Amino acid sequence: MKIALMDSGTGLLAAAAAVRRLRPDADLVLSSDPGSMPWGPRTAEDVTARALAVAEAAAQHHPDALIVACNTASVRALPALRARLEPGVPVIGTVPAIKPAAAGGGPVAIWATPLTTGSPYQRGLIREFADGVDVTEVACPGLAEAVEHADQEAVDAAIAAAAARTPDDVRAVVLGCTHYELVAGRIRDAVQQPGLSPLVLHGSAGAVAAQALRRIGEVPAPEAPGVGSLTVLLSGQEGALPAAALAYEEGRLLSAVTPAR
Repeated sequence: MKIALMDSGTGLLAAAAAVRRLRPDADLVLSSDPGSMPWGPRTAEDVTARALAVAEAAAQHHPDALIVACNTASVRALPALRARLEPGVPVIGTVPAIKPAAAGGGPVAIWATPLTTGSPYQRGLIREFADGVDVTEVACPGLAEAVEHADQEAVDAAIAAAAARTPDDVRAVVLGCTHYELVAGRIRDAVQQPGLSPLVLHGSAGAVAAQALRRIGEVPAPEAPGVGSLTVLLSGQEGALPAAALAYEEGRLLSAVTPAR
């Protein structure tokens, strides 16, 4: 099987690694356009155009499914992506894991990009899945960009600033941007309060990886032989994982696979 993933940049690494762990035999196609990252501040029309270009580059490799491993693209471009690619290629979007976080009863914090924070989309998810739960929306300016470039000082500064805006009694944090999952451990360390129960982080990578397998009629087989190949597309051109990707465990896992040629 072949599964493609798309994002503006390295935010797709978490979901790609999740697919690799579930099915080591799956061929992966990672399609991004790092020169245009971040997509968050762009207009809906611009995001849609860029997302379609990145998705169509992946589609040239004939995947069985496409994971939109980007919250912004899922919010703004998912209908256009599905209209363009389905039913030939199932398209799986990424939704912040507000529902499972709220199931724990709260209090919950949702870390997201500044434009997503307070947006009608996110407020709608809160009303639908977290009605009656104490939810705090926390904007994280600069965090996705710092993660993208593996700028460790900038990552620490952005996390510290967001943690300072997170209530001390929060018991669960929703990682509302796929880039944030790459630094989940650092977020946990910054928010965890001494003497309180362990903080629970809720990302989307595992859920979208499992959903992609379901959509193509496959099941997890983590014991399968690790023969899956890796193809990296940067602005439509075949290349290699950016050096910054290797700063993260997920990037190193994927780089251990010989790229397809």
